Amino acid sequence: MNKRDFLKSAALLTTASVLPTSLWSMGRADKLRTAHIGVGGMGMEDLKAIASHPAVEVVGLCDVDASNLSAAHQMHPNAKVYSDYRAMLREMSGSIDAVVVSTPDHTHAPASMMAMEMNKPVYCQKPLTHHVTEARAMNQLAADKGLVTQMGIQVHSFYDYQLATELIQSGIIGKVKRVRAWSPKNWGYDGPVPQGSDPVPESLDWNLWLGTSAERPYKKGVYHPGNWRKLVDYGCGTLGDMGVHIFDTPYNALALDIPKTIKNECREPNGFGFPEHNIVTYEFPGTAYTTKKFKWIWYDGEGAPKDHKDLRLPDGESLPDQGAMFIGEKGRLLLPHFMQLPRHIVKDEYQELDLTNFAYLGEPVRNYEQEGKKHYHQFVDACLGNVKTSAPFSYAARLTETILLGVIAGRFPNKKLHWDSQNAKFREEEANAYLDSEYRKF
Repeated sequence: MNKRDFLKSAALLTTASVLPTSLWSMGRADKLRTAHIGVGGMGMEDLKAIASHPAVEVVGLCDVDASNLSAAHQMHPNAKVYSDYRAMLREMSGSIDAVVVSTPDHTHAPASMMAMEMNKPVYCQKPLTHHVTEARAMNQLAADKGLVTQMGIQVHSFYDYQLATELIQSGIIGKVKRVRAWSPKNWGYDGPVPQGSDPVPESLDWNLWLGTSAERPYKKGVYHPGNWRKLVDYGCGTLGDMGVHIFDTPYNALALDIPKTIKNECREPNGFGFPEHNIVTYEFPGTAYTTKKFKWIWYDGEGAPKDHKDLRLPDGESLPDQGAMFIGEKGRLLLPHFMQLPRHIVKDEYQELDLTNFAYLGEPVRNYEQEGKKHYHQFVDACLGNVKTSAPFSYAARLTETILLGVIAGRFPNKKLHWDSQNAKFREEEANAYLDSEYRKF
């Protein structure tokens, strides 16, 4: 089934009536019954963080790996367990208030769309989707149904990132001309395509793990549990993993929209894994916080970023391993990733930050256990009608689309692609083939 057809039919299931946006509007605001799709790895962390909210009752657990499911069930013995999210959502629809999706990227949209069709608020891990068409469809469905949503970019709610946003918007470095961002992580694969197959572990339902992606033989250590991020059929590379986190604050602070052009300097595509090194240059329309011509340059892979005068620190100091540098008309702002204060640089000297006007943000927090729960609890509180989420799908879809355009550019090394946001297509017709892909029936 073509993704466009699938998502179009899913959107048609929305009702014309006004639907409740929270449990508060339905007259029940004391408990939030959650179902979790994917409870291994990051899914386990999501489960722990959501369940730490005193109003949450975990009622459903789903994972294609029985080992993951067993570990989660020991923590929540009263929850019902499933290996197929479709069965869980159908059978438990009347007893679920919200759904958390923590699967590999290729299952984000199918699982989230099904939950939203049932009028369930959704917390979905980053990047929001595997394809651009899915991001737009999820945003539209959430808006049509008036649902509470949140993408899992936890640092969005951290003190340092909120402070950096306020500093940039206060004009501390004037209008921003460029942002350079980097991560030396390597969620790419430049090797050969694995050959042959291995026995599927008894604990794993390989068909359900593949889900809507094309059928492929199982190979030990290649896909599940951890390496799928490197592979084009399932993940989005380093850009989709760390890029979403590191892009988030500059993207939000500068009120950016969708880029006009994208160019990725990388190796030729091999059709299986993402390049191990990428330099992606985006050109965006200007905003109130940027110059008329604004560029964003992303570096990833071992050794990233490349040396550049924009990135040189006072006294020959080394850059943080990961982060972003805002280059403005009146100076620079370094934002390390993560849990470090931004640093103001003028004429190659650090300037002391005056935080008097930002006291409303509270005090800096250096406890990840404490900071990490904020984003999750915000989603729960929003479902209960008490607050609004700060990374709803209306925001997350635009950020994800931007990220995915850079991923697509990796299919056309060193070629500038021109994106028509209004019509959701590239000027270069050959690139449009990667905006979606076929959904397998499983």
